[in-house]
Amino acid sequence: MIEIYSNTDGSKTLLNQNLNETYHSRHGAIAESMHVFIEKGLQSDAIKAKQEITIFEMGFGTGLNAILTLQHQASPQVINYHAVETFPLDFALVKQLNYMANCTDEIIHNYTQMHQLTWEQNLAIAANFKLLKQQADLCTLQLEANSIDLVYFDAFAPDKQPELWTAAIFKKLYEAMKPASVLVTYSAKGDVRRNLMAAGFEVEKLEGPPYKRHMLRALKN
Repeated sequence: MIEIYSNTDGSKTLLNQNLNETYHSRHGAIAESMHVFIEKGLQSDAIKAKQEITIFEMGFGTGLNAILTLQHQASPQVINYHAVETFPLDFALVKQLNYMANCTDEIIHNYTQMHQLTWEQNLAIAANFKLLKQQADLCTLQLEANSIDLVYFDAFAPDKQPELWTAAIFKKLYEAMKPASVLVTYSAKGDVRRNLMAAGFEVEKLEGPPYKRHMLRALKN
């Protein structure tokens, strides 16, 4: 059961009642995504220097990270966006969120396209931005070696989906990532940091988004 949840800053997110877990921070969905995935990931020095990048997102969810990436894409950088989601959301529900308030008609159109795009097809959303959505489980998904520049690791929390936060999963991602690539996640739990390090990453603990002390950024050098 999925329902709309009102955050403390007036924004909205979705609540998975079965897990008692929201899709984004309860203190501000856009603020969290901007800080963790855009500022510390997309706009990090290692990533913004590349002319073309492949982004892999664990958990397409509401599509918020994808549309923010498109909004903050640095021209002329080319982005190939690959998102994996086990349980796709009904766009009729997603449309009730207020993420597109104050956005241009073009961005609203792009966001709608992202959700209505056929799964398993790699299609252009805008100039220099392609999106491939897969309905799949990361535990069994096959990833091409040395193909990813940036990972948005946005699964539900480690205590809700522990199978996705293991050293084995992070090793799979490490092997799929190119040299000088980056993984960012909102979680800063000790077990997550240790599992990332066990997979081969160099891990940084960074300042977190509003109301959260820390987040993690992992580098493959």
